[in-house]
Amino acid sequence: MRTLALAIGTTLAIAAATLTTAQAAGLSADLQRVLKLLEPVDRLEQICDYTAMVHVRKDSRHFHPDRAVASAMKKPKIGPNSIDATGGAFRSRGHWYAMSYSCVATPDHMQVTTFRLRIGNEIPEGEWAKLGLWQ
Repeated sequence: MRTLALAIGTTLAIAAATLTTAQAAGLSADLQRVLKLLEPVDRLEQICDYTAMVHVRKDSRHFHPDRAVASAMKKPKIGPNSIDATGGAFRSRGHWYAMSYSCVATPDHMQVTTFRLRIGNEIPEGEWAKLGLWQ
């Protein structure tokens, strides 16, 4: 199932990268259908990472995220309907940046109800391999 989650994660990343602010309010029917294919814990991580990319895109520094990883630098704390990712990262325009987020979703993990994000510093390219990040 992890391979399917990674493939779907890529689909969600591409979708988030092309979102406009107006579209960010809800998931398209296609994305909802794809999310339903995932196991609940994978769906939770994907919907939270997707939401992180939507919020990063709204940041005043004009990021354009195409990937988000909740566990880049530290394993996230995962609850039944929540993720606290204090060591995450996102990629924008070929550069990786640290991020932390707190995400609470509905019990079916199809919608985020509460989300807080903190964007950190750029991660030096020399650390990418150690963290499992890629160009």
